[in-house]
Amino acid sequence: MNEQEMWERCKSFHGHECGGLAIGFQASLYAMELLNISFSEDEEIVCISENDACGVDAIQALLSCTAGKGNLLFHMTGKQAFSFYDRNSGKSVRLVLRPHTSESKQASLQYYRNTDYHELFDVKETKIILPKKARIFKSVTCECCGEKTAENYIHLENGKMLCPDCYEEYLRPLI
Repeated sequence: MNEQEMWERCKSFHGHECGGLAIGFQASLYAMELLNISFSEDEEIVCISENDACGVDAIQALLSCTAGKGNLLFHMTGKQAFSFYDRNSGKSVRLVLRPHTSESKQASLQYYRNTDYHELFDVKETKIILPKKARIFKSVTCECCGEKTAENYIHLENGKMLCPDCYEEYLRPLI
């Protein structure tokens, strides 16, 4: 797939084109180059995004890092920064967008779409240790509402298994 076809895939997935989508697109291309990676069939590629903005959709569309597979995670700092990990090689990289101001949304799109990704990002070492692969948990029925909940979210209260919505957390201030 050539670069234009990849961009069209991102636009189709996201629903429109914008500067934010172009940021994630360029970050994905750079990560592909630096780590010698491509589409993630399972969890061999992991992305930890420091934002939940438009660029994340490009990462999902190009690298198949998704929340559902457990290989797209969020460490919310509000930064345009993305850490990419290759489980097979053990290599990782953190890409941090360099500062830039545009006068309009269209100017922003053009800048991020047309500037070489080597110029857009600082390449840094990853800060976060690669998380374990996603686990699958049994479903447990909440003894209050009757809804099924993954067992790792169940709380025990007065001998009953309760989901987070039904569980009343008990906190007392330390004196």
